[in-house]
Amino acid sequence: MSLIQLKLTWVCILFLQLYLSGKVMSQDIPYEEFLAQIQACPRECRCPANFPRAVYCDNKGLKSIPNVPLHTWYLYLQNNLIEALSADAFRNATQLRWINLNHNKITSEGVEEGVLGSMSRLAHLYMDDNLLSSVPSSLPASLEHLRLSRNRISKIPAGVFNGLDKLNLLDLQGNKLMDDAVTEVNLKGLSNLVQINLAKNQLTSMPLGLPPTTTQLFLDGNNIEKIPAGYFKGLPKVAFLRLNHNKLGSGGVPKDVFNASSILDLQLSHNELTEVPLIPSGLEHLHLDHNKIKSVSGSNVCPVSIDAVDDSVNESVPRLRYLRLDGNDIKPPIPRDVILCFRLLRSIVI
Repeated sequence: MSLIQLKLTWVCILFLQLYLSGKVMSQDIPYEEFLAQIQACPRECRCPANFPRAVYCDNKGLKSIPNVPLHTWYLYLQNNLIEALSADAFRNATQLRWINLNHNKITSEGVEEGVLGSMSRLAHLYMDDNLLSSVPSSLPASLEHLRLSRNRISKIPAGVFNGLDKLNLLDLQGNKLMDDAVTEVNLKGLSNLVQINLAKNQLTSMPLGLPPTTTQLFLDGNNIEKIPAGYFKGLPKVAFLRLNHNKLGSGGVPKDVFNASSILDLQLSHNELTEVPLIPSGLEHLHLDHNKIKSVSGSNVCPVSIDAVDDSVNESVPRLRYLRLDGNDIKPPIPRDVILCFRLLRSIVI
């Protein structure tokens, strides 16, 4: 018996065992595809028989991408030395759903034109911790999650997101984006975005052009000094807002700017605030630690008249449950009118 025949026999026996145990059927992979996938597995990678749609090439010291087998859905290439994405490597990989390319050395010049756009089923693309200077172009319309954190991105090409109607998560934290790179022109096309992470960039003002579908907005670690009045009227669904570690002073934060019914979690830690902003009725968590606040008054921050707040829990009662004020110049105890206003408070850190 030849070596090839022996290998085929072994594969057939293994498939039969997995088939009988139900493990292969859970992957919905036909017998012929299973055989082809195992046989085409690159020698540098692992292709587990009980997870035949996945190809593991992570932590191998690879400098280039091996040819990806035809029936691959999940491709793991993280923690290598890869510098480029070539069309040749992905020529047969028409079924890819998920690619992890984190922690490599990929540059924008190394992403061959059209290589990503040809992956018509790709939903998750992870390229954190590489050397990209720009958001890759010609992204597939099927994309749902795009993670590009901790690169060197300073440019978002105009129109790069056009047609990405399914994209709901965009992670650009830890790059070199400035105000002129995050505009309505640059973000056009993100019609269903839910979460955008722009933390640890070089922004000095609130980003413009964010889609009205945005629910989670992360802007920690920038140099933002003010929030325009009425800014959140264009973001009617924003529920989680993080602005920690910026340069916000009370003069740059209009008193009622956060008075949006959608906001549930507001984080303003490590800024330069001297006053507590007006707390919207629907807000549940508020982080104001490590600012320059010296006092807090219920009559100034309560979204409703304190006299109108009764003991019953109804829709008119402010929903605040968690309040963090440590790292300021506030001396305990918390004033009684604050407690009277926020009847649902369960935790106060001071």
